[in-house]
Order: sequence, then C-alpha cells, then structure tokens
Amino acid sequence: MTEPDTPPARILVVEDDAPIRRFLRIALGSGGYDITEAERGRQGIELAATSAPDCIVLDLGLPDMDGKAVIAAIREWSRVPILVLSVRDQETEKIAALDAGADDYVTKPFAVGELLARLRALLRSRLDRVSEPAEHTLGPLSINLASRTVRVEGREVKLTRKEFDVLALLARHPGRLIAHGQFLATVWGPAHADDTHYLRIAIGHIRDKLGDDAANPRFIITEPGVGYRLREG
Repeated sequence: MTEPDTPPARILVVEDDAPIRRFLRIALGSGGYDITEAERGRQGIELAATSAPDCIVLDLGLPDMDGKAVIAAIREWSRVPILVLSVRDQETEKIAALDAGADDYVTKPFAVGELLARLRALLRSRLDRVSEPAEHTLGPLSINLASRTVRVEGREVKLTRKEFDVLALLARHPGRLIAHGQFLATVWGPAHADDTHYLRIAIGHIRDKLGDDAANPRFIITEPGVGYRLREG
C-alpha cells in the first residue's frame, strides 16, 4: 500500500517589501513549502494564530510595528519557530530579536541555499515543540492571547495592557495558584517584586470589568496572602 504524501510545511512570511516577498515566494515554493504572506505586523500575528504555520520568516522593519514586538506577541501563546530575515546587521538587534523569542537570524542580502538549510533545521526542531492555544475558554469567559481580547458571555471587555497580562497569566494556568511575586516579576518586572498594591489594584479592576465578585467569585479566586488562581471550567 502506498503511504500518503506528507503535506508541505507551511511557512508564514511577514515582509512589507513586495519584491522580497515575491522572491521568497519563488525560492521557498521551489523548496516545496506552502507559503502564506503578510505585509504588516498585526496581520502576521493574526495569521500566526489562524493559519497554523510550521515556521515564520519575519522582517523586523514593518510599517505598523517593530518585528521584535511581533515576536513577543506570538511568543505569548506559540512556540512556532521564527526566523528573522532583516537588513539590520547590528549585534544589538540580533541579540534583542533572539531574546524576544526568535530562533534564528539571517541578514539581508542572503543566500537562498543557506536560508533553506536554516529553515530545514528549524522545521526539524519544531517536532519537539507544543504550542499553547491562542484562545482559552473557561465557561463564559474567553481570552484570546493573539488578538488580546476578552469576552464574557459574548460581550467584549476592555482591559488595559497590564490588566490583560495579569488575566492572561492566570488563563495559561487555570486552576493553579499564581503567587504575588510571579505576577509582579512577569507583568511589571523584577524591580517591582514587592509592589503588591499594583497587583491588588489590577485584580480589582479586572473583577469589576468581568462582573466578578471577590466574595463569591465566578472567575478569579483569592488565596489570601499568597496569590490568585483562575477557576477551572
């Protein structure tokens, strides 16, 4: 019996320069890859969440946002391999992109053979990765990490950036206790490890916006003196 053909790997190209996109479409297509294209950062983030790419080739100089911000946004829910392809050749840029979550960095101009070899290496490594879902649904509460949107019973809830980051951290670990220090170090940074009032205020605002009652919580449960957890289901 003939084994079914393995589907081609899906590569998401996030690049605003049309000639370079066309060149990559031809080069990667000749390498047997299925190509999806985005010319803006936010479009790239959306396609990363909806098109399930096996790898992302990303420029840093995008018209609507810096590529490093795109990497950071995708890394909030996904471990998909990201290869930066950029004219920026300064060591500081490479370090910043890799620290943001990129897996490899190739400078322009580039050799097609090297690019394809690096993609093959990243695609081999992806087999060991498990990506977090972009959306978490906990009963009537829906939290989309890609679009940074929150809905309760279908109604969109507007959160500030810090408030969303707090809720997203809870959503990634439903039912598990998140200590005050972990919230503060992750959301506000290590320098604010003792500023528990920041967290207390943020949790209060989140509860008000979700229509949650601290005394009889539907969503966020307080563990006095320790931290918070998100109710499962």
